[in-house]
Amino acid sequence: MRPRRRGATGATGATGATGATERPWMDVRDLWTEALAGVLARPMRSALTTLGTVLGITTLVITIGVSATAGNQIVGRFDALTATSVTVVVPPSADAVPLVGWSGVDAVRRLAGVESVAALASSTDTASVQVRANDVVAPGDVSGQTMAVFAASPALPAAVRGRMTAGRFFDGGNIARHDQVAVLGDQAARLLGIDSVQGSPAVFLKGQSYTVIGILGEAEREQQLSTSVILPPTTAEDRLGLGEVTRVLINTALGAAKQVAHQAPIALAPGAESALAVTAPSDPVKARSGVQGDVNGLFLVLGLVSLVVGAIGIANVTLVTVMERIGEIGLRRALGASRRQIAGQFLVESTTIGLLGGVIGAALGMVVVVAVSAVRDWTPVLDVRLAFGAPVVGALVGLLAGLYPSLRASRMEPVDALRS
Repeated sequence: MRPRRRGATGATGATGATGATERPWMDVRDLWTEALAGVLARPMRSALTTLGTVLGITTLVITIGVSATAGNQIVGRFDALTATSVTVVVPPSADAVPLVGWSGVDAVRRLAGVESVAALASSTDTASVQVRANDVVAPGDVSGQTMAVFAASPALPAAVRGRMTAGRFFDGGNIARHDQVAVLGDQAARLLGIDSVQGSPAVFLKGQSYTVIGILGEAEREQQLSTSVILPPTTAEDRLGLGEVTRVLINTALGAAKQVAHQAPIALAPGAESALAVTAPSDPVKARSGVQGDVNGLFLVLGLVSLVVGAIGIANVTLVTVMERIGEIGLRRALGASRRQIAGQFLVESTTIGLLGGVIGAALGMVVVVAVSAVRDWTPVLDVRLAFGAPVVGALVGLLAGLYPSLRASRMEPVDALRS
């Protein structure tokens, strides 16, 4: 304790005419020393009390970190699957010359930001064609199936984000030679009983045989191709009259869809670009923000609930500590300690417990976020402000939790406290 004078004093240090008396005051270092001694006096209880704050802060850091990481993965998948797809729809041409030729995709491929592009042709006449795996129907054999027939350029697997599950896709040589070859969608092959291209199986369309050279599966775009037959453009035009391009499928790099959607019609049909209809993804910024906000909000509520539980634990233990130390409080009040000093000591004790819990909880939470990200093969998203903010939040929780117990301790009268 150090003396602090109030009122005017003479040369000898006597009390001034105001009649004010000397009041003791406690240095900040002394206050922290007393508070730390109170915390360490009951190490097991203090450790268990701190554990409640540790769990609350750890849960808060984990939920915020994991939600940010998971939201980043959701946003990444959203961008990869939808924000990079551009489709150009080509209407039927009134002239003998089609609006878009099969070679037009080469001009689109040269545009900046284009990763893959393919042309596709379909018609009402080929939307429902009887397809057989054998020209002779025998008992027990798979009979015909009604399927759609498409013509496509060789880059179709990349454009629809699919892969060849068997064999290969037709190439420029097949197109130039007008080969009667076909590629089946994986569901179409299953319906026709074809699971391999070994032995050169054939399918029959309108009395014409086509050798199956590949099976296309796992197409993320144009999923109707899984139940279709795909032919080279020259073969489809010769045999089925399917020659005009009806759609152009474009995959772009992230952020390039808007620019490519503007440039692609000009590259495909210079001077007639207004006749083409372009379907481009909308700006994903609002969608990303919505997804991120929903995920963060959900996990933040869970983290705050855990933090409230920790705060209740601190308040409960601090109140019990006050009741156990009534004699000490009465003695200190009798020796001249003010109400403010008594309240300050218990507030510092609860704040110290919250601060320690915040530091430990922040460290554990970040370790868990990194571990979860490593297991899931994610990129962890950790905000530096969270590392510094968690201890502050813990100290604030401890401060708020200790308000009532400290006020109750400061209101005790010395005579009543000593008597009890």
